[in-house]
Amino acid sequence: MAALIDVILPVFLVIGFGYVAVWKGYFSDAGVDGLMKFTQGFAIPCLLFRAISSLDLEQNFDLTLLGSFYAGAFAGFLAGLLGARFLFGRDWEDSVAIGFCCLFSNSLLLGLPITERAYGASALEANYAIIAVHSPFCYAVGITAMEIARNRGGSIMALPGKVISGMFHNALIVGITLGFIVNLGGIPMPSVLTDAIDLMVRAALPAALFGLGGVLYRYRPEGDMRTILFVVAISLVMHPAIVWGLAKANDLSDTALRSAILTAAMAPGINTYVFANMYGKARRVAASAVLMGTGLSILTVWVWLYLLP
Repeated sequence: MAALIDVILPVFLVIGFGYVAVWKGYFSDAGVDGLMKFTQGFAIPCLLFRAISSLDLEQNFDLTLLGSFYAGAFAGFLAGLLGARFLFGRDWEDSVAIGFCCLFSNSLLLGLPITERAYGASALEANYAIIAVHSPFCYAVGITAMEIARNRGGSIMALPGKVISGMFHNALIVGITLGFIVNLGGIPMPSVLTDAIDLMVRAALPAALFGLGGVLYRYRPEGDMRTILFVVAISLVMHPAIVWGLAKANDLSDTALRSAILTAAMAPGINTYVFANMYGKARRVAASAVLMGTGLSILTVWVWLYLLP
């Protein structure tokens, strides 16, 4: 019970404030759009840039950690893709979008604040190692699969260009890439610049959580309920369970295990709807899975916190 009150509820209360503010008309849809554009286009990329530019890459980029997490994530993608196609009879493009919902956990807006509240800021280094690869990996898988599904019989030569173009139109990936450039290049950062970026970083997560609540108010779980519940089950149960098994087999440290499981156990992120909307496929499933998964994760994350060492 203490974990629920002290760790999980504060995060979801901020989301709830945003939800109620939009529901009651205290905050407009246009305001939500502006807030999410600020957080996802500027503040969170700054957060990722600062974290990765100062991260000890040799110490924190543990291949067993990344392998455990991303093997579980890719298994979730395949389960969603094949389940949508063969259990629910969706076309291949819909199936890719649904698979993407099972692939892309909300590592930033939920994973970071919950891990920090549970284990402290020092526990976030493994989270940042996962997040550094998260958007590039997920978008590379999703865009590649979608372009193959859309261009069956077309030229394969154009595929790499489409994938790279799609990835680097994402501000999160730009922030991650610049962080790696500064880190690997040993580029010194003037304190006046880092102080300015840190001001942006401090606004990132609380503003994004509030905005997430406003975005979730727009979504209604209409139809496709079996498919939505299938996505939620893969995201909240299957993905973290696979990561747990692989992490134990790879003998990960307790710190790495906690970050891997809590990141894997998060609901589908808003980017799943962005991806579905980008291609005009499975938008209702993506939107509703974000809403229902976020709500249900209040309980499932509590269970994972109880099980973790």
